[in-house]
Amino acid sequence: MLYHYTGFAAFDGIIRCAELRLNNILNMNDASEMRLFITGICRSVTDRLRLDHEEEKIRQTEDYFQQELTEEFRYSAYAACFSRYRDDAAQWERYGHAGQGVCIAFHEDLMQRMAGGIVSLQEVYYQEDMRGHRLADEFYRLIKDNREFPKNLQDLMNDAWVQSAAFKHPSFASEREFRLVVSPFISDEFAISPRYHVSRERIKKYYPLDLNQMCSRLKLKLADLVGEIIIGPSSSQSLPILQDYLKDCGLEVLGRKITMSKCPLRKYPY
Repeated sequence: MLYHYTGFAAFDGIIRCAELRLNNILNMNDASEMRLFITGICRSVTDRLRLDHEEEKIRQTEDYFQQELTEEFRYSAYAACFSRYRDDAAQWERYGHAGQGVCIAFHEDLMQRMAGGIVSLQEVYYQEDMRGHRLADEFYRLIKDNREFPKNLQDLMNDAWVQSAAFKHPSFASEREFRLVVSPFISDEFAISPRYHVSRERIKKYYPLDLNQMCSRLKLKLADLVGEIIIGPSSSQSLPILQDYLKDCGLEVLGRKITMSKCPLRKYPY
């Protein structure tokens, strides 16, 4: 299973509206998102060029990558996040509204089958050192083997920005995260239009995935995709009301998949 910790408002969007929101990765809790991978690739390439005493190419490489980083919003990936961990205290605190929310368990194999095209299910890797990554090797060879600094790096850089969505700082390794990811910049024919959520504080851009449509391609229903619903350890949610809600949404079968968290997370700050 892959576990999605969230609040009840987002839960309503997923269950009643069959819509999974993919949010901008740059707005997530790791401040180094995407940037970590790009700077890691740059460091790996320049370290190798330094061994070759290619000082001018080092300067040009650093300038090129720094310019790309100023364009990071244009390359933004959008994702919905999941964890391997069931009923986990850290996940409840960070993403489940301090335990007052809910967790939806999705069948990983079905999620993998539903992904395709521009939508991918990615396991997250927690590392800063990108030595040995194929893109570090490809950038190095292309820069090293040309007398002048190459002008045809954009395809490699596009690939790097796509890959960057699967890397986070090692301090987040305890999350064991998976992501359902789209990178809209790589396709002019991306069929999903963005939407905007307006709150008191700001406007956020997101991409909605139609879960009913994605399930129907596999001859499945939304209820087949969901393996369990866990009510948070600090939640005041009534079990009978949640079961009535699911019944009225046409998902009565999910009412039999509800469990209560057994995580002993304190309800109030300690």
